[in-house]
Amino acid sequence: MTKLRAGVIGVGHLGQHHARLYASSPDSMLVGVVDHDQDRASTVAQKYGVQVFSDLQDLLKHVDLVTIAVPTSSHYSVAKVCLQTGKHVLIEKPIAVSPTEAQELVELGHRHACTIQVGHSERFNPIMPLMRPHIREPLFIECHRLGSYSERGTDVDVVLDLMIHDLDLLLSCNPGPVEDVKAVGVSVLSATSDVANARIQFQSGCVATLTASRVSPKPMRQWRLFQPAACLSIDFQTRQGMIGKPSVEQGLTPMMTVDEVQADHDEPLKLQLESFLRAVRANSRPVVSGQDGADALELAHRVLSAMNGPDWKPMPEYRRQVHG
Repeated sequence: MTKLRAGVIGVGHLGQHHARLYASSPDSMLVGVVDHDQDRASTVAQKYGVQVFSDLQDLLKHVDLVTIAVPTSSHYSVAKVCLQTGKHVLIEKPIAVSPTEAQELVELGHRHACTIQVGHSERFNPIMPLMRPHIREPLFIECHRLGSYSERGTDVDVVLDLMIHDLDLLLSCNPGPVEDVKAVGVSVLSATSDVANARIQFQSGCVATLTASRVSPKPMRQWRLFQPAACLSIDFQTRQGMIGKPSVEQGLTPMMTVDEVQADHDEPLKLQLESFLRAVRANSRPVVSGQDGADALELAHRVLSAMNGPDWKPMPEYRRQVHG
């Protein structure tokens, strides 16, 4: 079987790992990398014996697919060029800054018969396949995603930087149409919100509360779900899950029995990339499609509008962050 020829655009924090995984996968061959930092690009390229391209168009002449791991504010412009050239793309989350840009990328993918997968890697956390079969019509979901401060990702709000992982996971539980969103955000260290809390009410009756912070001294990535006759707990960091079910015996006080599960230590990024390669090879819908990414971004913007008011416009603020 011929290996798929891969390129990586942006080899910073995450892009360097995409390069490593393409180079080691039996289904792909890393051809080259592009990065505005030539020293960084040369270091990664030398490590895997591939070429550094100074021009994106030159790289695209030699590959079947690319990972786009540039800052979020550049996702749209870079992905647009790749799709117009007929390349399959794995775009780090979020798919773009604005829902309009995201939908345009989805339509470009359809028009040029290109696969778009969005890097919502938490879908590939090994704990999810073990817990997802137990998630049935949750009525209350509580999500916490906390991390320490880093300038990486601060070109966008914490909602697009971190909370969007949970928004995508939330939508993958099929809660139905959104009825109402309330939210608050606080800027602590960056010019945009670094802490945010949202309460999302769905027409199905399900309520989700989500907290995201990038200024927390202790990391946390946890979910708690409550549904009729069961409560679940998921720790994405330790990859542990708990499934609580009622135990009722005549004459005794009702209590909960708890089953604990422990997932293995497979790398979510590796599982995500393997899934992308299979989708490209089979011309099938990826696990996290471009439309999934666009849907998560649309919900993220409803959160941002609830935080900042209905007249809020994101793009000028973000562009100031990137271009000074």
